[in-house]
Amino acid sequence: MSTESAPFDPTLPYTLAGSVSLRPEPFGALVYDYTTRRLSFLKTPLLVTVVRELEHHPDAITALTAAEVPAADHDRYLRALTGLCESGTIHRRRAS
Repeated sequence: MSTESAPFDPTLPYTLAGSVSLRPEPFGALVYDYTTRRLSFLKTPLLVTVVRELEHHPDAITALTAAEVPAADHDRYLRALTGLCESGTIHRRRAS
């Protein structure tokens, strides 16, 4: 598998990387990548919900809707997902 990540495309399916663990916290979640040993944060509980919903939906946009992200906030959440994809926290998955 390549270490380069493909650009984030919200019309494609994504999932949490297998090397990543989320630990729920009142502010959102701690994100730990066992491969890179990188610790980061998801700063809102709603973003945690979106990340967890990704694996159950055919694309990131549908996951936002399922997580009940207000339409006015979709761009902000898509930017957050772009960053998570670039860091390797989430990655594309094969459509089921």
